Amino acid sequence: MTTQEIYELAVKIGIKADLRGAKGVKKYLDRTKVKYEKMDKEAKAEFDKEKLTNPYSDTRILVSGNKKEIKKVMVGVDMEGAEMLLAKHFNSDLVIAHHPEGKALADLHSVMDLQAQVLADYGVPINIAESVIKPRISEVSRGVSPINHNRAVDAAKLLKLDFICTHTVADNLGARFLYDLLKKKKCDTVGDVLEMLKEIPEFKEAVKNNAGPTLFTGSPENSCGKVVVTEFTGGTSGSKEIYEKMAQAGIGTIIGMHMGEEHRKQAEKYHLNVVIAGHMASDSLGMNLFLDELEKKGVEVIPVSGLIRVKRFKNK
Repeated sequence: MTTQEIYELAVKIGIKADLRGAKGVKKYLDRTKVKYEKMDKEAKAEFDKEKLTNPYSDTRILVSGNKKEIKKVMVGVDMEGAEMLLAKHFNSDLVIAHHPEGKALADLHSVMDLQAQVLADYGVPINIAESVIKPRISEVSRGVSPINHNRAVDAAKLLKLDFICTHTVADNLGARFLYDLLKKKKCDTVGDVLEMLKEIPEFKEAVKNNAGPTLFTGSPENSCGKVVVTEFTGGTSGSKEIYEKMAQAGIGTIIGMHMGEEHRKQAEKYHLNVVIAGHMASDSLGMNLFLDELEKKGVEVIPVSGLIRVKRFKNK
């Protein structure tokens, strides 16, 4: 496989797993195309044309062209300078980061629109979901603006390593995995939700390192009610103002990757149970589902930087 083919595979399976569904993703891309066509010449020149076919601004090729064929990849949750040196030492052809770097990090906020549609599908009116998320998108945009976006990218260039990041595409895979699992499992209590998560290998391993599923609000004995996977994909944490609207929509329990204290307080205020699955374990789940597809095609994977590698297929 080439770096371009690996990138295209990531986008393809990310779209397939998207909680908005294929039609929802197509509508999003169609709206993007319409906006682009209405731009003036200067705006079109500045526009990231990858957005016309890839709905995930935080999944990008950051460095390419150093290797014609990718046989060995080093993959981790965060890939910085130290990991680049490790990749060079182990003769890797490509570095894959989960968390975005470079221009993908600078444009992280652009993928957050996804959250509004996911909330709408769970019963929050779309006009409210969009209205609440917009100020948060602006906040995230301002928050990432001063970051040294290209630090790891520059290291990869100097070491002649191809480099991509696969953020929302992997988060979509993890979210879809849990969404489908919840449809099969009959959870009556919050404790049942916790036990369900702890049966998943990545989370089971994280428990050993004191980083497994944790209850942030509520109690194990509470009825879980309607369980949703709303804080698992879509860039980063959404607006803390959304929890009142979620409660009004009949949601009882949220499964998330991580949650800040102000968000937790708001969720508790509106009597929502919050189960935090664990950040590295959650990221690992989505990345593993992607990496399985690479290994099926003969690419060797070296996991580092917090990635809990679990295979869900048998090598031939």
